[in-house]
Amino acid sequence: MPKEQPRPEPLDPPMVPFALAGMAAWAVVGLVLLVFFRDWLTEHDHRNWLWICLAGFLWGFPGLAVMMRHDANRRRRRAAASR
Repeated sequence: MPKEQPRPEPLDPPMVPFALAGMAAWAVVGLVLLVFFRDWLTEHDHRNWLWICLAGFLWGFPGLAVMMRHDANRRRRRAAASR
């Protein structure tokens, strides 16, 4: 019978950078569309893409708040485990 391998610790990275990266991505895409593709969006009736980018950016704020709470709990768990 094969010997059981120890299970690796689950990954628990800080999540705030992921939320900030997502917000930055929505903001950059929205600005690129607004500055460089505004006429194309109007010609092809895709102006709602700008609103989608804005919504993605704004929904990032509640996500950021959740991730900040997650990271605070993560730090608390790790501090309690190291004692």
